[in-house]
Amino acid sequence: MKIDNFFGELKRRNVYKVAVAYAVVAWLLIQAASILFPTFEAPAWVMKVFVTIIILGFPVALVLSWAFEITPEGIKLDSKVAPNESITRRTGRKIVGVTVVLAVIAAGLLAFNLFRTKPTTLPTTAASITNKSVAVLAFANLSDDQGSAYFSDGISEELLTVLQKIPGLHVAARTSAFFFKGKNATAQEIGQKLGVAHLVEGSVRKAGDIVRIAARLTRADTGEQLWSENYTRNLKDVFAVQTELAQTIVGQLSGQLTGGAADPVIQAQVQAAEKGGTRNVEAHQQYLQGRFYSDRHSEKSAGEALAAFQRAVELDPSFALAWAGLAQIHVWYCKFSTEAGRTGFDTHLAGAREAAARALSLEPNLPEALLARSEVQLFDSDWNGAAETLQAALTLAPANPALLIAAGNLGIAKGDVARAIALYREAIALDPVNPQARGFLAFNLAATGQIAEAQAEYPRVVELNPAAPWAHAGLGLAFLIEGKFEEAVAAAQDDAAEYARLVIVAIARWGQKRIPEADAALARLTESFADTAAYQIAEVYAYRGDKDRAFEWLERARRQRDAGLGGMRRDPLLANVKGDPRWNAFLHTMGLADDQLK
Repeated sequence: MKIDNFFGELKRRNVYKVAVAYAVVAWLLIQAASILFPTFEAPAWVMKVFVTIIILGFPVALVLSWAFEITPEGIKLDSKVAPNESITRRTGRKIVGVTVVLAVIAAGLLAFNLFRTKPTTLPTTAASITNKSVAVLAFANLSDDQGSAYFSDGISEELLTVLQKIPGLHVAARTSAFFFKGKNATAQEIGQKLGVAHLVEGSVRKAGDIVRIAARLTRADTGEQLWSENYTRNLKDVFAVQTELAQTIVGQLSGQLTGGAADPVIQAQVQAAEKGGTRNVEAHQQYLQGRFYSDRHSEKSAGEALAAFQRAVELDPSFALAWAGLAQIHVWYCKFSTEAGRTGFDTHLAGAREAAARALSLEPNLPEALLARSEVQLFDSDWNGAAETLQAALTLAPANPALLIAAGNLGIAKGDVARAIALYREAIALDPVNPQARGFLAFNLAATGQIAEAQAEYPRVVELNPAAPWAHAGLGLAFLIEGKFEEAVAAAQDDAAEYARLVIVAIARWGQKRIPEADAALARLTESFADTAAYQIAEVYAYRGDKDRAFEWLERARRQRDAGLGGMRRDPLLANVKGDPRWNAFLHTMGLADDQLK
């Protein structure tokens, strides 16, 4: 076939038009996938496979358009269609029309992708970076047993915890430092995003009773290695290795190490920071497992953490940090678990109270144990006692994000919203990828009418932990406050906590005067969560203006020590009952009246 005839045939058979149409359709599909895949949390490889399939399909489409023709009788080989029966021109015009329509849609999706608000995975730190600052990254697990990841994570996490307690040293919080685990980020990128001048990296290999730890300290801006060391020790000596690592790193950063000898001041600082530990190897490993599982923030992992902490304190009853960890996991159940109902709540609150007391009897100035005690005091409505406990803990560990979050929650309970939001922001500045801090900030921004900022914050919460309670329903609350009821329901549908979804649906449908649907959601909420979400049921009745039922459920929430009561003074969903004479009386019963909080 002559070259002119070949190109003429390409044109006659609509191959050019099919090529353009295919490109437009591919573009449209890729734009749609870039929106939908992240929504369904698809792994990155799914997008790569999808694009590869589209690319491979291109030559196939061209071959098919050359070999076949669409006729009124169906698809036939081009060679079997007589020239007078061909409708390639008509087909070509249809292809052009469809292509134009699809191109417009694709352009719209492109514009949506470009201009929509996108969450940032980790905000870049704008503040100046001090030289005495460090991030301890997750140590790599090189053990043959991949189940030993808890051990390598635990070694780096314990080192980080010790360094956080050294005066004058800024240490990136655990959540943010571990964010880069398994990612191919450069030292410069990590340092800039975490706001630190130095990085501690390393690896752990455990084989039987032998542990090999490699550690190095590098400058974040240049990647220059300042110090490195390898340790091969018996597991019984792992405590000494951690102490030596902490002393060496602090000495390097402060410029107080000379000739390899540790400055006595540094030794004293590290030893003070290590209070509450154990010399029992098996108890230590159980504690590391408990920390590993408690960080996963789920019902299943909480059970594994509880068992590990209990085993740790059985092996070493004087292990204060393990008692504090046990208290914290009991508090987690009281806050987030609905499976065991009222009996489970009471059992876990008693467990938290006992474990926190044991930890503090062993180490009266242990910040982790003081945090647990303050949480128990909040369940007891001892707001002033909790404030004193948190102040003592923050004096010891002012850069601990968990303490700042707890202090923010106390600020909300006492009605000092501005102070609370400032504390949440401080926690986020220290730990930019902490979903709990961002969740509390977003929720209370919405509750106090700062809707635009709340709506901008919630996508970050969802990205960091889409399974967190109120990650989606919190955005629904923001829409509710605006009176955007349908948007509220849509936003809440993906929330992991059924009770949170039901609260939003019950209120939104009532606002839309879709009463049967509102009643159905409230009935489901009451039937399934009366023992663990009494406060939220009170919110629904208050929004409806049913004051008698609202106060009945508030009183039940008080008897059940419902954690939601801490936010009642600034809760917009309770607006209809705040003018009732019973409101101030109830605040007084809760210990939340102004004169009681002075």
